[in-house]
Amino acid sequence: MNTARPQTLADWLAYIEQQHPATIDMGLERVRTVATAMGLGQPAPHTIVVGGTNGKGSTVAFVEAIARAAGWKVGAYTSPHLLQYNERVRIDGEDASDAALVAAFNAIEDARGDTTLTYFEYGTLAALHLFAGAGLDLAVLEVGLGGRLDAVNIVDADVAIITTVDIDHADWLGEDREAIGVEKAGIIRGWKPVILGETDPPSSVLARAYLLGANAIRGGSDFFADVIDAQAWRWRDVGFRIELPMPSLRGPIQLRNAASAIAALRALDKPLSRAAIIDGVAQARIRGRVQAFERDGVEVLVDVGHNPQAARELATSLKVAPRSGRTLAVFAALQDKDAVGVVEALADRVDAWYLAGLDGARAQSATALQARLADTAAAGASTHASVEVALQQALATAKAGDRVLVFGSFHTAAQAVQWLEQAR
Repeated sequence: MNTARPQTLADWLAYIEQQHPATIDMGLERVRTVATAMGLGQPAPHTIVVGGTNGKGSTVAFVEAIARAAGWKVGAYTSPHLLQYNERVRIDGEDASDAALVAAFNAIEDARGDTTLTYFEYGTLAALHLFAGAGLDLAVLEVGLGGRLDAVNIVDADVAIITTVDIDHADWLGEDREAIGVEKAGIIRGWKPVILGETDPPSSVLARAYLLGANAIRGGSDFFADVIDAQAWRWRDVGFRIELPMPSLRGPIQLRNAASAIAALRALDKPLSRAAIIDGVAQARIRGRVQAFERDGVEVLVDVGHNPQAARELATSLKVAPRSGRTLAVFAALQDKDAVGVVEALADRVDAWYLAGLDGARAQSATALQARLADTAAAGASTHASVEVALQQALATAKAGDRVLVFGSFHTAAQAVQWLEQAR
């Protein structure tokens, strides 16, 4: 065992990146072995696990906000982070401190022996370790990739949520919704509720639920989110209905995410007041999800969306909230994403494209991205070395009444949010 331990969080993050030869190594045996050695069991008396292709982070935010409005002590584990690693682990609404994370990584190192762990597996075990000592009422855990073989799946959830199922990470999860559905459905547990956010989930998800005797609670079938007007909506099922303010999180998909969060919390064996639901939906916040800024009459929207389904939802968001001027898009994507499908989903909503390069693993330059988009609406886009430069150019071109959309990955959104917040 390596006795020369890192000291700071930054040192630990650099260290854990190097402890496994692969960035992704699907499977539960290694992480379960270390969890057992650490004495980790259920992280809280009640646990909700959130999987799906898109909307996981927002759904976690709604669950967390509603539960905290009810007075519960909540731990939330999400990934990836936007600006700081600490964002991945929240306890009672606060990001974990550097010192707490360092202590958790030390505990993992004490227990793991010769077992290799990926970066994500270290992070998952650190979150579970911190939650175990926090005296939580509820833990909310976001799946990293897939579900069946994701490290989060060592925890048996009281309620599972599957937000959406669409094409992403095809090399790992499969090339169609049915195959991907098999992986997502791995978080379902026998005789426990599973909340399905989609009206028409893949049959593979439903088959898994029925095989296990899980109670599949389906959006658009067992519970509903009805728009009342621009300011209000209604959640309802057979025995309960409640009118709520529109979420501060923007976009029609956020009603689906909020509705799934409400359904999941109501499926727990724990009382939940109307006031907590109303207050929680209103208070839920998360950066980088159609996050709005304003610059001299130009609206800037920043979103982490990085696959065609997310892009279709973005297109719907732009449609329902039109601007008087043009929409300019700053787009930067990782090389393993379906950039063509993303552009096609937004082509009718964007008047001009600005392509930006990214750095790091799986990244690509703006010129490489441009070459991939040669036969799309973004074929004539300008190219820029970074998101910051592309955003500055788009803002220099934009006039009052225009809108600038910055999206394509968590890296894209992080760079945009950081620059926009610093340049106020």
